[in-house]
Amino acid sequence: MKNRIRNISIEAGASILQALQKMDKEGVKSLLAFKNETFLGLITIGDIQRAIIRNVDISTGITTIIEKNKIYASVDDDLETIKNRMYRLKAECMPVVSAQGELVDIYFWKDLMAIKQVQKREKINMPVVIMAGGLGTRLKPLTNIIPKPLIPLNDKTILELIMDQFQEIGCDYFYISVNYKYELLKYYIENLDTKYNVEFFKEEKPLGTIGSVSLLKEKLTTPFFVSNCDIIIDQDYRDVYDYHVENNNQITIVAALKSYKIPYGVLETGENGSLISMSEKPELTYLANTGIYILNPELIDDIPKNHFFHITDLIEQTKNRGGKVGCFPVSEKSWTDIGDWNEYLKYINLK
Repeated sequence: MKNRIRNISIEAGASILQALQKMDKEGVKSLLAFKNETFLGLITIGDIQRAIIRNVDISTGITTIIEKNKIYASVDDDLETIKNRMYRLKAECMPVVSAQGELVDIYFWKDLMAIKQVQKREKINMPVVIMAGGLGTRLKPLTNIIPKPLIPLNDKTILELIMDQFQEIGCDYFYISVNYKYELLKYYIENLDTKYNVEFFKEEKPLGTIGSVSLLKEKLTTPFFVSNCDIIIDQDYRDVYDYHVENNNQITIVAALKSYKIPYGVLETGENGSLISMSEKPELTYLANTGIYILNPELIDDIPKNHFFHITDLIEQTKNRGGKVGCFPVSEKSWTDIGDWNEYLKYINLK
C-alpha cells in the first residue's frame, strides 16, 4: 500500500505542469497531494484540463486547483458506495479519509472488481467521420502495399481500434472518407467478423483534411466527431462532447499539452543587442492539434464542394465570423500519433 501511494503522491509545492508530467510518467490520471505528509486532496487530470481551459498558467502551484472535498470516501462508506462514487466521478482511485481529514486507505479499480453492480454512464450516439483517404506518406514503404487505416497494431488495424473506442461510448455509425487504395480498405472492413455500421464515401481527388465532408451535407444533422485515421487517444470522448455542449462551441479541437526542454540557455535581447533576461534550458509548453474534433452540422455549408479545403481553413473561417472554437486538452502521453514511424514502433513494442 505504501509503495503505490508513494508512486502517485505529489508535494503541494509542485506546479500543474509537474503534476501532469508525473501522471504521464506513472501512467495514472490522479495524484494524491500532500504538504509535509499531511493529505490535502486528490488532483485529477480533469482538474488540470479544466484549469487549462480557464487559461490558468501551468506553472501555477497545484494547491490552486485541488478540490479537497470533491473526491474522497469516508471510513464509514461500504465498498459498493465507494465503487459507484468512483464511477460517477470517473476517478481511477478513491482516498478514504477519517473524520479528522487523515488519509487512512486508498482504493483502486482493481481492488473493487469483485463488485458487479455499478452505475452506468450514459452513452452518446453521435456519428463519426473518419478521414481515411490520405496517402500515408510518413509510413512509407509500408503504405505502398496497404492503406494506412489497415496498418496492424498487434491483432487489429488502426481503423478498428479507432472505431472500437468510439463504439465503447455509444457511437455506432461511421462515415469513412476514402481515396487511396479504397477497394482494399472497403473489402477488409466488409469481411470482418466484427461488424461495424460503416458508410464509405469517396473523394475523386484529394480534397484536404476536411473537404470531403461536404459530400455528407444531407446526412449529418447533429454534432459529429471527425477523426484522422492514425490517432489513438486515451480519453473518454464523452468528456469532450460535454465540454462542446456546455460551452456552446461550433468546433471543439482535442489538443495535447506538449512540453519541450530547450537544451541551451535562451537569451532575450533588446535594442543594440543588450541583454534583457536569460533562461537556462527553459521548458516550453504548448497545445498541439491531435486531429480529433467535434463539429456542428451547420458548418458543412461552409465547406466548398469538390474543392481542396483544410480543417484549419474551416476553423479560421468560423473564428472570423464570430463562431466559437474551443480546445479540450489531454496529456502528452495520452496521445499517440500512429502515423509517425517512431510512435508506431513504440506502440507495437519494437522500439
